[in-house]
Amino acid sequence: MKTIADLKAIKEKHIYDIEMRRDHGVHKTDSVGNDKVRAHVMVCSGTGCTAGGAEKIITTFEECIAEKGISEEIKVVKTGCFGLCALGPIVIVYPEGVFYSEVKLENIPRIVEEHFIGGNVVKELVYPETLCKEDNSILPLDEVDFYKKQMRLALRNCGLINPDCIDEYIANDGYFAIAKCLTEMKPEEVIEVIKASGLRGRGGAGFPTGLKWGFAAKADTPDGQKYVACNADEGDPGAFMDRSVLEGDPHVLIEAMAIAAYSIGASYGFVYVRAEYPIAVMRLQRAIDDAREYGLLGKNVLGKGFEFDLEIRLGAGAFVCGEETALIRSIEGNRGEPKPRPPFPAVKGIFDRPTVLNNVETYANVPPIILQGADWFRGIGTEGSKGTKVFAVGGKISNVGLVEVPMGITLREVIYEIGGGIPNGKEFKAAQTGGPSGGCIPTEHLDAPIDFESLTALGSMMGSGGLIVMDEDNCMVDIAKFFLEFTVDESCGKCPPCRIGTKRMYEILERITEGKGEIEDIQKLEDLAETISANSLCALGQTAPNPVLSTLKYFRDEYEAHVSERRCPAGACRAMTSYHINEDCKGCALCIKACPADAITGERKAVHVIDQIKCVKCGACVLKCPFKAIVIK
Repeated sequence: MKTIADLKAIKEKHIYDIEMRRDHGVHKTDSVGNDKVRAHVMVCSGTGCTAGGAEKIITTFEECIAEKGISEEIKVVKTGCFGLCALGPIVIVYPEGVFYSEVKLENIPRIVEEHFIGGNVVKELVYPETLCKEDNSILPLDEVDFYKKQMRLALRNCGLINPDCIDEYIANDGYFAIAKCLTEMKPEEVIEVIKASGLRGRGGAGFPTGLKWGFAAKADTPDGQKYVACNADEGDPGAFMDRSVLEGDPHVLIEAMAIAAYSIGASYGFVYVRAEYPIAVMRLQRAIDDAREYGLLGKNVLGKGFEFDLEIRLGAGAFVCGEETALIRSIEGNRGEPKPRPPFPAVKGIFDRPTVLNNVETYANVPPIILQGADWFRGIGTEGSKGTKVFAVGGKISNVGLVEVPMGITLREVIYEIGGGIPNGKEFKAAQTGGPSGGCIPTEHLDAPIDFESLTALGSMMGSGGLIVMDEDNCMVDIAKFFLEFTVDESCGKCPPCRIGTKRMYEILERITEGKGEIEDIQKLEDLAETISANSLCALGQTAPNPVLSTLKYFRDEYEAHVSERRCPAGACRAMTSYHINEDCKGCALCIKACPADAITGERKAVHVIDQIKCVKCGACVLKCPFKAIVIK
């Protein structure tokens, strides 16, 4: 069993590694013999980079470094997500902070030879945005556009530590927050700090975390048993925030859940994570095993008489199990269906015992709040939305990936400064926040601050943190149909408004996008939306109409064009569009080669023609035409 003195000794032993990465550019010699190590090769091993071959990259680096006889000088480290997911596999070399992007196996011998032995950065393999435009020198990462407006709190260890090494977590103040709680704070004092911090749930609803913990602490239970639970189900399309924390920093969840358990008087916890996250599950289980071995989980945590343990429960990918009562039923071994509230889980949750349930990102904020204080956290964000928010940014944006920003930052800053803007010179059209439960925010609100209140006022919501960017080529009616189709498929079917109403809404949208809609359909959509929102049992049904309502609010003209003119303004609805070749055609025949339906004919150097009967409207010809001679009508 480790004691608090042991934690301090482990931190002293490994702090050299953390400082080399965290304070890159400052090379220090420590007191325990690590001065031989002159560089750390940090290889992203999140899901995206692993799919791109990160494991083989790690072994190849190790082999090449060993061949050159410099294994004692160069340390290769598996780590979590750096955020710029579209550039993977990513390798960052410290202490310089050199950012190698899209690394291939054949690049590795050259990096080892030129960089590690020759001392010269291989600049043609470096992410161009990290090169200074004036002198081509390497910029510190916090001066790169993607990073300089971010503030990584929940993601503070992702990309900094080896998630499979508990000692590295401890070296960066890991488990010192639970140690502080057990030695310096009473349970009610812990709750008061979380309340004072203003931390709100990051899973969607934004309920005050400390208030929830306080309810559970005061709740009566016949046998004294209480539980803490983590929602790591993360079902929103395009969302991978919680997954990245589990893959890059699993111990933070264990420590935070232990703190929550101490504050409410619980002795056991459950992490409900979707089975489609195999890397996250594997790393979390290893972290749980290591924490037990160190005495940080179990009967007598840190020798202070506190008992807490936890286990993983795998979900089968049902979106409805992100709703807290459905998640609890699934943990209990029942079908994942929501239950009426009250009673709320804080009073009657898992096995009818008081339960605190938060998501991964919410928990990830707890240890630094305990260590640095409520005032520190309250100093970040806006009046009603404290701290930061992690977003998975995707869609029509240059820098696809994971970002963490202070609450109150604007959409424009996230999309154009951090995200790099819209590719191919296209115009921004809308941003979808909150997943299927959220709404679409148009251009006129690009300068709206990102916080709980502002997004709700715009007809959207924070949600768990998905942010999908759309450009001029996206049809907003089709976007609404896409999200509603997801909701229809994921409805548990328990209540008629959600089970039947969303299906009827989807059928209307399907008619509209096929050119068969009528003007009355718009009013039908609004009436159905109101009924479903007011009468559904759980938040899945209550928020299901949001994508339709927000697109009707901001893009009503597109709906009217579909039903009144039988026209899709964006040219995205295939049933309502046709492809034509104009006089700009040079007869190069690239479109003929690209067409999968043999619908294009024409002689060389003559204007080609598209057979409208054969055309499947796939758009392959448009992508291949170098003269932009193919138009969509």
